[in-house]
Amino acid sequence: MPGQQHILKGYKVLDMTQFIAGPTLTRLLAQTGAEVIKVEQTPYGDPTRVAPIYKDGRSSYFSQHNRGKKSLCVNAKDPEGNRIIRELLAKVDILAENFTPGVMAKLGLDYERVREINPRIVMCSISTFGQSGPLAFKPGFDPMGACYAGIVSMVGEPDGPPYPLRTAMGDVMTAVHAYAAIGYALLHRERTGRGQFLEVTLLDSYFHCHEESVVLASSSRGEIKPRRAGLHHETHCPVGLFKGKERYIFIVAITLAQWQSLCRAMGKPELGDDPRFKTEPGRVAHKQFVIDTIQQWLASMPSDDAAVAALDAHHVPVAPVLSVEEAIDHPHLRQRGTVRTISDPILGEYQVPGFPFRFSDFPDELTLETPTLGQHNAEILQRYLGYSPDKIAQLENSGVLCRYKKK
Repeated sequence: MPGQQHILKGYKVLDMTQFIAGPTLTRLLAQTGAEVIKVEQTPYGDPTRVAPIYKDGRSSYFSQHNRGKKSLCVNAKDPEGNRIIRELLAKVDILAENFTPGVMAKLGLDYERVREINPRIVMCSISTFGQSGPLAFKPGFDPMGACYAGIVSMVGEPDGPPYPLRTAMGDVMTAVHAYAAIGYALLHRERTGRGQFLEVTLLDSYFHCHEESVVLASSSRGEIKPRRAGLHHETHCPVGLFKGKERYIFIVAITLAQWQSLCRAMGKPELGDDPRFKTEPGRVAHKQFVIDTIQQWLASMPSDDAAVAALDAHHVPVAPVLSVEEAIDHPHLRQRGTVRTISDPILGEYQVPGFPFRFSDFPDELTLETPTLGQHNAEILQRYLGYSPDKIAQLENSGVLCRYKKK
């Protein structure tokens, strides 16, 4: 919206991304004030434009990931459309793309040619497996990165099948990695005047999340084989999900102080000083006793809320497992803006995840609107490239440009 300020105001982004990881990156850039031109391929644009909930040409799924952008719907494979993209590259600071490796080169838009047009540009390529290596040219989505990174193998019961993650965790995490890389590349450009090429992948981002499995397997020379452990952690105790009266509750008591606090909360302070349990290896060795003791205490409590309150009072790390609906309505998430209500002229009011960063100089979130397909064709080509209305109309009539027309 006019007059709004944020930390990246004045920076311009050419966004050639689709689905989730790339659009989440460019949404974060838009949420911090950058002007984002979303380049969408004719005639349908980003495939998520028809994802649920869909009404009168508007998708809430698409809207979550693409608010705050300007839509330019152009045929990048057509010589005239390709020329438009090249002309825009000279005007922007950042180029983001998440095609399968090789696609940008086929379009004549690989980094070597892009930097000939604009040496100061920061180009960020997001992919599942990377621009090089044996897997590079495989197409993929979030689950492929999670599978190859060994993440999916860690989720599920020990003797059962692995389970997929039911969120786009890798996509969003990859976007945040890319967002950080772009910020530092821009800082480097301010110091040197040079742009550069950035490569961020789902596989690298997922593998980065192994907090102990990789080092345990490698430093033990294969003696430790990390596997899925079900509800409770394999090498820490107590760490896991316990069944309450209404829901599951996650409890962590890794340190001796936390264990002793948990014992006091349960009314069993003597267990806190019991030599069998004073070290974590000791608690792991007696894991089933520890789990059974906590389960019995939970069963004796009048409610899950009472159990959580008792643990909170003793500063034991604890959290109830909330449903999506419960998380949306939680007062803490609402107060902090973790959940944000937006108003759409077609879909009305609904909730989306809020902006995850806090800037002291920019405390307010920007008001972002979702573009219809090709909504900003004329604005972008007139303002950036000086195209006349007649030329823009000719490009639309010939199919080089496309825009949504309500039926």
